[in-house]
Amino acid sequence: MKFQSSYLCDMTLTEQEINPWVVMAAFLALVGPFALSFHMHYPDEMYYSDAALKMLQNGDYLTTYLGSGELRFKKPILSYWAVLAGYKLFGVTPLASRFFFLMAGAATVGLTFAAAKVALDNAKTAGLAALIVASHPILIFSATRSIPDVLLAMTMTLAGLGFVGYLRFGNQTPKRYAWYLYLGLALAFEAKGLPAFALGGLGIAYLLFNPWNRVKWKALIHWPSILLSIFVACFWFVAMYIIHGGTYIDSFLHDQVGTRVGSRIGLILSNGTIALALMIVGFFPWFAFGFAKLKKIFQGLSTEEKALLGFVLVWVIGILGMSALTSKFYERYLLPVIPVAAIGLAWILAKNGFYERIKTIRWALGFFLALNTIVILFGIYLNSQLSGPWLIWVQVGTAILALGNLMRLFRKGAKLPKALSYSFLLLFFSASIATFQISLPDQGQQVKNFAKAGSLPSEGKIGFIGNLHVSSKIRIGLGTEYDFVDLPRFEFREVLPEYDRLILEDKYLDSIDASGYNQTLVSINWDSRHIPDLLLSVGTPAFDCLLQEHGKKYFLLEKK
Repeated sequence: MKFQSSYLCDMTLTEQEINPWVVMAAFLALVGPFALSFHMHYPDEMYYSDAALKMLQNGDYLTTYLGSGELRFKKPILSYWAVLAGYKLFGVTPLASRFFFLMAGAATVGLTFAAAKVALDNAKTAGLAALIVASHPILIFSATRSIPDVLLAMTMTLAGLGFVGYLRFGNQTPKRYAWYLYLGLALAFEAKGLPAFALGGLGIAYLLFNPWNRVKWKALIHWPSILLSIFVACFWFVAMYIIHGGTYIDSFLHDQVGTRVGSRIGLILSNGTIALALMIVGFFPWFAFGFAKLKKIFQGLSTEEKALLGFVLVWVIGILGMSALTSKFYERYLLPVIPVAAIGLAWILAKNGFYERIKTIRWALGFFLALNTIVILFGIYLNSQLSGPWLIWVQVGTAILALGNLMRLFRKGAKLPKALSYSFLLLFFSASIATFQISLPDQGQQVKNFAKAGSLPSEGKIGFIGNLHVSSKIRIGLGTEYDFVDLPRFEFREVLPEYDRLILEDKYLDSIDASGYNQTLVSINWDSRHIPDLLLSVGTPAFDCLLQEHGKKYFLLEKK
């Protein structure tokens, strides 16, 4: 099926076809600094980075543990293995824990291009879909965190490539699309569990029963891909049952269903409204270019177009419904269908004369260029006042060169869609210049440097009392040579005699008898509650005093 339109022959804006590999490389380069270290640390990252480190220590690559040593079976194995693979390749570092998640984000951009090209039979519009999804804030944030959602997005987009292949070719679909569909769903199930099953079932039902381009059962049956996918999807679950019995099933189902599904009507409506609003706002500013002539566009749809847009709509409604039913909604729950939604949006934009709206695109680009200028200047100010290292100044220079090139495109009116997407990505690259001083070095790096100086022997166990997210950073900093254990939050006093050394947050010092310990400050960082005061005092003598007074401190306690 072809989605060619007359507007392609009469465009005001001259645009070459987008190379998806260039967009993926730009995504990696501009988003990458946020993954290099803990500029930001999402709370759930600790579950995967802690478990992967424990796997390295005990050689068991199937069983997942918390930092306390307790078993945790709430998520399937793929995310743990992604962190483990990073550790194996690069050693135990923050970047290693996030490397394959960052790559999954870039792969999602490439797979969106591939799926759009199959669905629309138009490389130019496929490139626009890739630019849209590359600049989506939920994908950007998820790609810099070691949590399952970006893996789910990548694998569901692979499955989406299979679905759109069936929509385009019908009962004569080449077998490679069956491999994309079933292996994508199997890997998605190993990444996040039941959401993949639900979306996959919805997609297959759509292929079978949509009124425009139905696919017969026989065309969907491809035993080699189905059998291998069943093995991939079930392998870890079967292994866990053999090793641990049914214990893991209760934990897994409780997380997937018991604590996720909301039952109150008010909560469901609230979650659904927020999810819908975020689905729309997340595509800013792209959605603003394409909705002037929707009625006219939809009146002239071909059968193939109806089938594709129906699939996009069903998947989007499906994820909105699942998000509404959760007991607590997170924006990342929308991620699995954002690439497919981007394909639908790119098609609408192309049909609605997007390339003719040079003035509007330039206004949007000008806004992001101005915002980038402010963020870069703020980063320069912070690093000049707080003696940023030479590498950060290399990043500053790179940001200025990138901004200058985008301004050149703005003045010429050339490659505006690409410049618009890259200007949004550049915001994250520029922001990491400023957060370098606010977030880094984090507690893990500080304790690592303390240990490297020979002040923290690796023999024996070290107990931790404090924020568990900080514990995870320190655990990565110390690596596999240290037995670093999270103590119970409320009952830690009962196990203190088992530990000769402790690392604890300063607010817990009054909770124990510290007279029997030697105390050493091993970490001090900006406290988020006092960031405004600290920013206002940057460059003044009061800064160091405020940091000492209001900073987050962690101490090493060693028995005398």
